[in-house]
Amino acid sequence: MTRTPRLLIAAYLLLSLATLVVAYLLRHHPDLVNDAVWVRATIVVGSAAVCNWLAARGDVKRLRIIAIVMTVAIAVIVSVPLPFPLWLKLEQIACGLLLIGVVLTLRGRQAAKGGAHDVGLGRVPERRQ
Repeated sequence: MTRTPRLLIAAYLLLSLATLVVAYLLRHHPDLVNDAVWVRATIVVGSAAVCNWLAARGDVKRLRIIAIVMTVAIAVIVSVPLPFPLWLKLEQIACGLLLIGVVLTLRGRQAAKGGAHDVGLGRVPERRQ
């Protein structure tokens, strides 16, 4: 079992939590931390926590869906001129790169294994019939 997807997702969570801490430390600078930063940082921490939970369960399908959705959301955030400050956009680019790594790693393992089973995330939930 490889740890690559789990490590990438753990890094995504740590970076997201660090961003929330930085936002708190810079809270008295409205040009650096506005309401959009608080909302986005909170959403990202939540999605990172869910991704870690899914990885621990071995739920590859849902993990890939969330990673793809968050990557698309990051692309939108980075491309719009407002309301996000540059530092948050740079952090989001780093998060996006981690998530792209997750998606590519999971896709590569699925193709190599011939399906969604045993992709290096732990146990695969059994299907009910």
